[in-house]
Amino acid sequence: MDNQIKVMIGDDTAEYGVCLASKLRNSGIYAYTRKKDGMVLLEAIQRDLPDVVVIDLSIQKIDAIALMRRISALDIKKPEFIITSAFDNAFVERQVIEAGAAYYLIKPFEVETLISTIKSVVKKENLAESKDIELIVTETIHNLGVPAHIKGYHYLRTAIISAINKQHIDSITKTLYPEVANAYSTTASRVERAIRHAIEVAWDRGNSDVINSFFGYTVNSYKGKPTNYEFIALISDRLKLKYKTEN
Repeated sequence: MDNQIKVMIGDDTAEYGVCLASKLRNSGIYAYTRKKDGMVLLEAIQRDLPDVVVIDLSIQKIDAIALMRRISALDIKKPEFIITSAFDNAFVERQVIEAGAAYYLIKPFEVETLISTIKSVVKKENLAESKDIELIVTETIHNLGVPAHIKGYHYLRTAIISAINKQHIDSITKTLYPEVANAYSTTASRVERAIRHAIEVAWDRGNSDVINSFFGYTVNSYKGKPTNYEFIALISDRLKLKYKTEN
């Protein structure tokens, strides 16, 4: 089971959810059902931490969009959501994707289509396994104006890649800095200072249009440059979202 994809189906009816879970298990996916109830699913996702959640757009108590938004605010491993619906509507689909869904699947669909979709979204989830991730991060911080000759450039690149590989940054001081320091045989405090210097250089000399495209109003002229945490977290989140959208 450790290597199986863990899929929660938000429907425990015999005619749909149970039947679908059985077919997924026959294909090698660990699938199980939960009641078609937003509150039940919210608790189950926090408890079970599935890789993928398959739910209908219309569920009881909390609808699918509200459920995804609640999950996104939690400090847990986020599942990939596949939202199913009988409504083939571009506006609804856009709302669902913007709320955080990985895929909007129109009913009726073949089980093979769902299996393919599940495997596809799980593959996209682990961006850090992509051979292109280092290139993507390198290009991004270069475009933001971080010069390649300073130590903070390399520390920052490693920190962002590490953050992408995780679902969230638990503690930048206790975990991320020591992890980067260990990779470069230095200290966490030197990593912190070098990254701060790299951000300062980018903020003072970098391309303002590129910086604004990433940070917008999250960091403004009154607040000043972002903290190390803000910079690393926002860049890593943006790249994960961009990768999911484009692939």
